Amino acid sequence: MSFNRSLAAVEGRPFSRIARSVAVAGAGLAFVGVMAGCSSSGETTAVSEASSTESAPATTTPTPTTTATTTTEASLPPAAEPPVVPVPSVVAAPVLMPPVVCMNLQAAQNLIQDAGVFLSRSEDATGAGRMQVNDSNWIVVGQTPGVGVPIQEGDAVLSVVKVDEPNNC
Repeated sequence: MSFNRSLAAVEGRPFSRIARSVAVAGAGLAFVGVMAGCSSSGETTAVSEASSTESAPATTTPTPTTTATTTTEASLPPAAEPPVVPVPSVVAAPVLMPPVVCMNLQAAQNLIQDAGVFLSRSEDATGAGRMQVNDSNWIVVGQTPGVGVPIQEGDAVLSVVKVDEPNNC
């Protein structure tokens, strides 16, 4: 059946609808071809079949292109597994708690961070539960754990009071 005959067979439809249908079908075939080409280098025949079908004149019965892809996939040998390479384990040196009593809270936090632990906590040593908003206005009067004890993130707890309050420093 020629293209002109198929136009006559669909009376009452404007030509733009038919052209749109052909374009959508062609785009679908192109998508199948691209997807087949992306999955493996052995499937290039499916891409060439899809592109040759795409340029053929429009007919009322489309030819399926998925059978070529399935046949090609079935004939491929299984992919070889990549070799497992052991990753050397990196053991970080333990971080030891530095001496920070009688230091400004900000300087104490900086020293702990320089040692390799980035999260330390501070608490009001008076028991009033005040927040340490400006760390440079506070002084460390106690530390947990003691000097030289290995610490991890969040282990360091610094007891602090305001700089102008009574302390043992």
